[in-house]
Amino acid sequence: MSDAATDTLADQSFQAGLQIAARIRSHVLEPLKSDFVGKDEVIDLLGVCLVSGENLFLLGPPGTAKSAIVRGLAARLDGRYFDYLLTRFTEPSELFGPFDIRKLRDGELLTNTEGMLPEGEIVFLDELLNANSAILNSLLMALNEKVFRRGRETRNLGFVLTVGASNRLPEDEALTALFDRFLLRVQSNNVPDEQLANVLQAGWHLQAKGQSGEVPDRVISVDEVRQLQSCIAKVDVSGTRNDYVNLIHRLRHAGIDVSDRRAVRVQRLAAASALMCGRSYTDVSDLWVLRYIWDTLEQVEVLANIVDEVVSRTSDSSEDSPTIAIHPRAAGADAPNAEDLSRDLSQLESQIASAANDKAKRSWIADRLSILASRCEWVANEESRTFLRDRIQQLMTQLNNTGEAVS
Repeated sequence: MSDAATDTLADQSFQAGLQIAARIRSHVLEPLKSDFVGKDEVIDLLGVCLVSGENLFLLGPPGTAKSAIVRGLAARLDGRYFDYLLTRFTEPSELFGPFDIRKLRDGELLTNTEGMLPEGEIVFLDELLNANSAILNSLLMALNEKVFRRGRETRNLGFVLTVGASNRLPEDEALTALFDRFLLRVQSNNVPDEQLANVLQAGWHLQAKGQSGEVPDRVISVDEVRQLQSCIAKVDVSGTRNDYVNLIHRLRHAGIDVSDRRAVRVQRLAAASALMCGRSYTDVSDLWVLRYIWDTLEQVEVLANIVDEVVSRTSDSSEDSPTIAIHPRAAGADAPNAEDLSRDLSQLESQIASAANDKAKRSWIADRLSILASRCEWVANEESRTFLRDRIQQLMTQLNNTGEAVS
């Protein structure tokens, strides 16, 4: 760790930011992963984009939980949420608001933005690439500069996260410019067949919670997110600059267009990955974010191979530096993370005793243990897998004993 990173850690505001990052991990991202089985990749990318303030693009067919995941994230943040399904006929007033009639009578041309996109803080634009020329310029400025301009009217926008989604990639130049405003891109497809049973079970419980009117606690305020985003500039990225420069060169030589502007901005994502791991400095493992800067699906595998070759050096040397926290996406695969599963089990264990007189809660805990039991079978390390199996069995026994004691 450099002297600059040491000084940053001593900064009280930075320490407060690390605490917010830890709460986002445990109170926002992990519950989302429990609700949306098989979507860890999408949720982790939402996390780094939230921390960095960059935009995320979701590519996938209908019915793959794109909008549901973003709504679930927004439900746990105390901020204004705006979403809209774009069509080829969407008019500017549908997104930005109509002209204010009261002001118009006084000769002022102002927009009534109440409840519209300019007042949103978490923004989701579904079927983004249906955007037409009438709204394109306003959208481009809103996404890139976070400014809304109509005539002589100019407003700064307070977005902390913007997510766009589509079931296709852009085909004409105008839409390519819009697509380019989303620094990271990720696919959201149907889950593999072996996870379908877990998806059905988690989805059933999620629907039941919705029908009962149960809503998640808003555990993180938008002001706290902004406080965390202000910590990005304090992260020391100098230690990985040579690795980063070499990686950008390799990607360009492989035919992947990484502009200077994009290369500069991706550093924010690497810094966000470090913050999510509780670090004040970037590690080579944080360069995993470069897997998701593809422009075409043909680039996905090429990027993954080149980036993983560099990032894997961290995994190889982790035994020499066991205290370095590594982002779960750095592993490359979608296999469950043993530490995350262990943390989920600890949370359930703390709830078992309080569920003694609550049959519904005991049933819910049993269902969660069943889901985690299935997920632990995909943990790569055999020793960790065995440990998790044993722990789940112990918790099941403890839960059953609690129920028998009450009856």
